[in-house]
Order: sequence, then C-alpha cells, then structure tokens
Amino acid sequence: AWRRAAPTTERPPTPEEDPAQWPQLRAAGATDAADRLAAEARSGLMRDVDQARIARAWQGVRSGRHSLATFTGAVLKDGAAACLHPSGDRDLPGRLAQHDLVTGQVRLGATADDRRNPYAYRGTGLGLGPDLLGTSLLAVGPAGSGKTGAVVWPLAESLCLHALAGRAAVVVVGAAGAGLGPVDAYDVVVRVGNSESVYDLDLYGGTTDPDEAAAVLAEALVGDLTDPHPGGDSRRSTTVLAQLLGPYRAVHGRFPSVPELRQLLDGAPGPLGALRKALTEAGQDSLLRELDARERQSGHPGDLGGVLADRVALLDRPAFAAFFDTSGQSRPFSLRALDHPVRVRIDLPERGHADASRILARLVLAQFTASVAVREDRSLFACLVLDDATGVVTPEAVRGIQRLRSANAGAVLTLRTLDDVPRPLRTPLLGAIGCRMALSGLTPWDGQDFAEVWGKEWTEARDVTDRQIIAETPLGKTVHALRRVITGRAPTARAVTVRQVERERWSASELAHAVPPGHAVLSLTSVRGEHAPPLLVDLRG
Repeated sequence: AWRRAAPTTERPPTPEEDPAQWPQLRAAGATDAADRLAAEARSGLMRDVDQARIARAWQGVRSGRHSLATFTGAVLKDGAAACLHPSGDRDLPGRLAQHDLVTGQVRLGATADDRRNPYAYRGTGLGLGPDLLGTSLLAVGPAGSGKTGAVVWPLAESLCLHALAGRAAVVVVGAAGAGLGPVDAYDVVVRVGNSESVYDLDLYGGTTDPDEAAAVLAEALVGDLTDPHPGGDSRRSTTVLAQLLGPYRAVHGRFPSVPELRQLLDGAPGPLGALRKALTEAGQDSLLRELDARERQSGHPGDLGGVLADRVALLDRPAFAAFFDTSGQSRPFSLRALDHPVRVRIDLPERGHADASRILARLVLAQFTASVAVREDRSLFACLVLDDATGVVTPEAVRGIQRLRSANAGAVLTLRTLDDVPRPLRTPLLGAIGCRMALSGLTPWDGQDFAEVWGKEWTEARDVTDRQIIAETPLGKTVHALRRVITGRAPTARAVTVRQVERERWSASELAHAVPPGHAVLSLTSVRGEHAPPLLVDLRG
C-alpha cells in the first residue's frame, strides 16, 4: 500500500461474510449463482481477474445497466468464465510485476529505511492504482534510470489487467521496441510506419465536427510552437484548419487525407478551385465564405497555412503512405473507443521520423483529453501511458491534464529531463500532476524544480557549543590546571540549543547526488485529496 494502514481491532469475518461465498449475491437472492462461483473458487478454477471481472459485472447489475436475470444466467452457464472481456482473454500471457486486483494496485517497490523518509513509511511496500493514477504521474530520469522497465511497463500491465476485468481502458504510446509488453497483451496494436500493421490511426479522432477536428489537429501540428506562457493557445491555427475541413467534408462526406490536406494548406489552385465549384453548385454560401477567407489570408505575412503545410509534410512520407486513411478502406483506431475496456498500444516511428513521432504523440494526447471529457459512462477508468513525452507538453496539454481527474482519467508521462519542457510550463505541469517521481541521475537544475514543488517542512535543529571555563579564584585555577594535566584539554561547558527551522524536504543537491541507482523519490496524491510526502523508494525492492 502507498501508506501504512491503521491498526485494526475488528474480528475476522464470520463464514457467512466470507468474500469467497459471494454474500452480496446471496443478499440479492442470486443464491444459485453464488454457489456456482464459490464452488469454482474452492476448486481453483477462479483467478484474480475472474473475481474482479465478475465483481465489476455485479456492480453493473446494482447500478441498473444489466439485469439480474442476465447476470445469473451467464454465471450458471459459464461459472468463473462468465462476463468475459470481448477479447475472450481471462489473463495476460505473462506477468512481470506483483498485482493485487482486490485493492487495484501494482507493486513498484518498497520505501527505503532511510532517515529522510518519515519513520511511519520506512520499509513499507509501495503500490499504485487508479485512485492515484487519476491525479496523473510524471516520472523524470535519464536514460537507463528505470523509467520504462520499473515504472511504465508495470503500470501498463496493471491497467491491462484492469481492462480484462472491465474496470479500465488503457492506451500505451511509445517507440517501437521500447519494451512495452508483448503484442498478445493488447487488443489493438497500431504500428505507425510499419506496413504489417493491422490497424491504422484515425487522424481526426473519430469526430464528425470540423471545428473539433481542427482544434485537435492544430494542437498536434503546431502545439509546440504556441506561446508557452500560461494562456497561450493555437486558436489561429485552428481557424485555418477549420476553414478547409468544413468545406471539404461538406463536399466529400469525409475529411481530407494527408496529401489532400497538404495541397489545401499549400493553396494549390486545382484542389481549391474544385472545392469552390462543388460548394457553388451545392449552394453552400456560408462555407464559400470560409473558403474565401482562407484564400484571402493565404500568402500574407504571418499566415499560418505554410507552417501547417510544412508540419503536415512530415506525415506525407512514403513510410506513412498506408496510414491515416480517410476513405474507409483501412481499420482506423479512434480514441472514441475509450467507452469500452480496450487495451491499445501505439508504436511510434523513431528512426528518421523523430519530428513525426512528436506530432503523433501530441495528436494522441489531444485526442485522449478530448475523448475522455465527453464519455457517457465515466465509471470506466481511462489512462494514457506516454513513454517519453519530449515535445508533447504544450499549454493546451497542461490544461487537458488538469481536467482528467474530474473525468475519471489519468496520464502517465516520462521525461529524460525537464529541459524537454519549455521553462514557463514546468511549474504548471508539476502543479497539474499529483504524483511526481524523480529517479536517480537527475541533474541539479531538474532537482531544483522538484525541490520547489515539494516545498519545505519544519524540522528540529540542535546546535551544540563548547565554551572554555575561566577560573577566577586560586583554588579554581588549581583545579583547572589539574584537569588539564589529566585530560589534556581545557575545562569546557557544553550548551545545547534546540530550535525549529524550515528546510526543504529534498534539496536539489540531494536529488542529484544522494539518490542511489535503482531508487527514486516519489510523492503521491490520491483523487480524494490524500497525499504522502516525498519518499525515497527502492524500485527493485
């Protein structure tokens, strides 16, 4: 657990209250279903995922989403295999970390027995679950510090188990070959730039609203060029894209593909002329005015069309020719699917396409924050795990992360250094995220940002001073001379001063030089507002 539990004096549950007997089903009159599940548990046919999945289905019955008769019939027919995940999987192919699906936590390590940790926390296990990830997590550490192996994959594995239990939807984004788990652990694997990929990525996030599509796409294309100071946004870029996406969709019934969008942004006379002719024939006067405004602005100083076209050109490469299809001939994945307990992994291209990867990472984050905000069923926890968020943190991204907690969603971001985030956005980012992790090998200037956000605490300082005693009488001088001969030191008096001082919980120097390899300093905040101070954690424990 992430905090030491209070000692309990409650009596052990009586047999009638044994969870293995499913008392909640018996209380509702589903005795036959409870007997079947209890028999499956006694015989060893029920796994932890089965128990969590059936308990989740029972919550659906109690909330009125499912009928009691349907639930009982499924349990009597299939036993522990009832209410299966749409994939048919009852567990992951293998597990790397230790999981507790009753509490919903995955063990990341143990708090160190160190004087800098509060005494009550020393030597306790440390686990994270949706109640903590709902405030989002930021892990910062250099390459090789354990971000992916010790943090990202255990959390992704835990969220995949929650998805199998019908509790969560997870999207894991990282470079191809980054060690984010086997293909069999996911329902959908999008390998951008790989011709063997079964799934495509929906460039417009599954929306049919041109304004919404323009806002998300503008954030992905030029969000990193927006003024990084609080209040900066990409509204001008959104307007440019909306002036083209709206008319194009009205004529063709779909949004433009990447090559078509590039031509429109470049101001190519052929595509724009054809679009104008079709709008005129259809009598779409309001959309014609949008197109006229775009043509008037095109080529003028300060016009963003050329910048957007240059960014779209990064996606209009032969390696991506089979991706971002809008004609309906591929199998695009849309983040609108987060209403369902899906397990998704998106592999980003790295070699030779670093800029395109950053655009796609911003696109996924923007689509995620937009999609979770409009979900009808928010009982499903949605989480985005982004391994290496370099170039992804923008003013709009920070605002989106701030809104995740109220939507029962969260994000896990990793960075090699806070230098990958614009200076004006570092404090807002650290303030928007509830769980902050500084791994070993941090630079002093990164440590300074963490030290500031973790603040100071009152500690007791003891000052000990020795002063020489001066004798004023002949007898005193004789005694002092005798003591000096015996001890070899002049007689002194010791004074102890105890005072309360305010000091940093962790200084920048300690974070940079006093965190051992394989360790991290981690502070936690739950969605209920409970928090734990920065703790030194052994990620190998």
